[in-house]
Formats: sequence, structure tokens, C-alpha cells
Amino acid sequence: MSARRSPVARKERVSSVLIVEDDDAVAQALEVLLELHDIPCRCARSPGEALEAVASGAVGVVLQDMNFRPGATSGDEGAALFRALRKADSELPVLLMTAWASLETAVALVREGATDYFGKPWDDAKLVSSLRNLLRLRALETESARLRIERSTSRAELAARYDLRGLVYESDAMHRVVSLAVKIAAADVPVLVTGPNGAGKERLAEIVQVNSRRSAGPFVKVNIAALPHELIESELFGAEAGAYTGASRTRPGRFEAAQGGTLFLDEIGALPLEGQVKLLRVLQSGEFERLGSNQTRRVDVRVIGATNTDLSRAIREGLFREDLYFRLNVVELLVPSLKERPDDVLPLANAFLASLSAAGSRAVPALSPAAQRALLSHVWPGNVRELENRVRRAMLVEPDGVLDPASLGFGEAALGSGMRPRGDGRESGGGREGAERAALEALLVRHEGRVSQAAEEMGLSRQALYRKMEKLGITLERRPKD
Repeated sequence: MSARRSPVARKERVSSVLIVEDDDAVAQALEVLLELHDIPCRCARSPGEALEAVASGAVGVVLQDMNFRPGATSGDEGAALFRALRKADSELPVLLMTAWASLETAVALVREGATDYFGKPWDDAKLVSSLRNLLRLRALETESARLRIERSTSRAELAARYDLRGLVYESDAMHRVVSLAVKIAAADVPVLVTGPNGAGKERLAEIVQVNSRRSAGPFVKVNIAALPHELIESELFGAEAGAYTGASRTRPGRFEAAQGGTLFLDEIGALPLEGQVKLLRVLQSGEFERLGSNQTRRVDVRVIGATNTDLSRAIREGLFREDLYFRLNVVELLVPSLKERPDDVLPLANAFLASLSAAGSRAVPALSPAAQRALLSHVWPGNVRELENRVRRAMLVEPDGVLDPASLGFGEAALGSGMRPRGDGRESGGGREGAERAALEALLVRHEGRVSQAAEEMGLSRQALYRKMEKLGITLERRPKD
């Protein structure tokens, strides 16, 4: 069986070694060596043939001689071919084959970007090892580039086809969530958006609503945790005049306000059990009564719930109805924390800088390399909301020039008022709760014990943050006046 194969037969190879050698004996020796080691290869006899082969896209590594005419020893032809190959594909690995006379030229080309050079005669084992490794690396780089292009195209197609409400992201984790959100938008089923505070749950709810058949209808938002418990039912379902002390007139609820559209119930885990019963009924039948009324009303409303709490745990503790959970959780959109999607940090920071600069009619400041490193190394307990607040702070304290870590609130004195979070002796190093406690303690330290500021960064009310602190066993040695 002949060691050589036609270029046509080799065209089916995905990635091969291109041997550029005008000496038939040397070319055949190299082909036999590579085929004995199952390394796909093809041969070109001139620089012109080599460039045509590279243009076909099937070449993974070039192994080229430095001279292509009888008697030539300068290596100038090899240098010209190498530079033409670099122009055609700047990432293509090129190994040089050189005799002693053109060694100096080969060394100079390595400085220009050639991968390596081999003298004639060559070391078979070393050459085979180098080519095999370069082919493997080239394949990985090609696949990585393909995936990057696919992801970029996929994001562009998604943004062109759907309204993403200006959402900024680069991470695969967020792309998966957004892709699911637009897919289920038209299904008109209840949706449960889960994830930590400040991660972007409300934006996901907006994406679902605006891409649904209800996009022309109202989008009513209710933060359950921000409402006093005794008023939650009247806020959601409405109340007749005299239904409770202070109800001087009939008041429609949020369900009626959302008729034909979408009702977004944020912090749905804070809904009292009585309210959960009524919500379950609305989801099942579309029916409810206002407080103080026996008249049954019907609504056509899509409900999107959001929570940062573990509803499965709340069900076990008797704080959340299991039947309501399954009625709500037809589709779950789990929004990852910012810590889990570091690829989004700098794009989000730059987007906030651009938006705030446009609002203030000023030039967009740049993030210094140190500021970028600080942003990427931070754990982001307050997620995207914390990032936006830090950028906003930086724009205030550094109105002109380049932003550094201090502008973003990093590296400042931890405590200035004697306020110091104090644990209750629970283990803080293990498990999700320990990590949450450590993150919250760090947040309180950064805000010098000012609970209102920490709560704002986390997107919580002060009362909700105090409850979280109590749950995690965090107290302040001296509570601030905030």
C-alpha cells in the first residue's frame, strides 16, 4: 500500500498536518513517519500549493521547509511563506524544518510567531510528539472559537427576535435562563422565578410578560414582603368600604388591576397562609371575593411569583402550602447569583457606567485594571443590585477620570463607628447557611453596621434584614440609629 494519498482523498480530514517540502524523498519520509503514528497529513510541493491547502480550512498544523528551489540556502522563501501563512491565519501553528545554513532565519521567525523549528535530520519522537500536541491544541482552540461564535450568534438572534428589556449578560448560565424565559413566555402558565436578592428576578419576569400574548395588558408588581400582613389580602383582592378599620371606600385589588395582563408577586414566600389559600383559589379557578363582600369575581391574570427563600424548606416547616407551590411552579426560572456568573460582572459594570453617564450628560469614565480586578474578585452578596450601587457610588465620588477600587468602595476602613457584627457561636465555616452568614457579616462591616444601607443594597426592607440576621444568629454590639 502506497504511503502517499491524493489530496482529494485527504480533503475529508477535519484537521491534518500540511507538509510543505519540494524534495520528494524528504516529503515521503515525513508522510510515512506521520502515518505510522496515525497522524493525518498531506503534502504541498510549493508555497502556492501550501496557501491553497490552508485556504481549504482542513489544515491544523504546517510543517514547512525553509527553501523550495535547488541550491537555495538563505531561507528567504521559507520566511516569505511563513509570513503569508500568518497573514492567512494568524493562529495557525507553523513548525519550521531547517538545515544549518538557514538556522538564523528560522530562529528569527520563531520570534515573529513560529511555533518551533527542527533541524535536518530531525528527531522522530520529538517531531511526532510536537505535531500531535499542536493538532490537539488547534482542535481545542477551533472548537472553543466555534462555540464562542455560536453563543454570540445565539444571543444576537435571541435579542433580535425577542424583547429582552435591555438585559446585559455574557455568561452561558444567564443565557440558558433567558432562553427558557422567552420560550415559555407564550405558554401562559404560572411561572416561579427563584434566586437570591438583587440577581435580576424582576427583569426575568418582565421578559416573560413582554414576550407573552399579554404584552399589551397591564403588568402589575407587588412586593409581598413590603406590605403589612394585615393589609396583604386587601391589597391583592380588594376590599369593600367598612371591611376593616380605615376602609372608608371600596378599593379594587391588584388582581383586578392586572385583568388581562400579568401580576408579579415578588417575595411570594412572605405571603401569609390565609392569603395563600385565596391565591391558590384564584390560580385554580380565577375566582375571588373582595374583603367584606360575598360577590364572587372572576379575573384572567397570569401570575409570576418570585422568591429568594427555599420554598421546599418553608413547606416542611408549615409556612408555605405545598399545593400552592406546585400550582405556581409550572415552570421555574432559576436566576444564578452574580458570583456564579463572573462573565457578567464587567459587562454589567460598563453598562451601568454608560447609563449613568448618559443620564448625567457626562463622559463615560473607565475602570482601571485594579478596579476591574476588584470587581472580578468580589463575592457580590448583594448581586447585580450591589454592583449597580457601587458603580453609582463611584460616579459620585469620582466625577472625572478613571475609577479605581476605592471609588467603588473597596479597600476602605472596615468599621468607623464601633459597629461590629457578632455571631452567636454557630459554626460559620460550613454549608450554605455559614456562607450566607459570612457574606452578610461582610456586608454589615462594609456599611459600618448601618442596617438600612445594607438592606438597601440587598433589596430588602430593614425589618426583613433584621429577621434574616436573627435567623443567622447575627447581632450588632451597638445598633445604629438608622
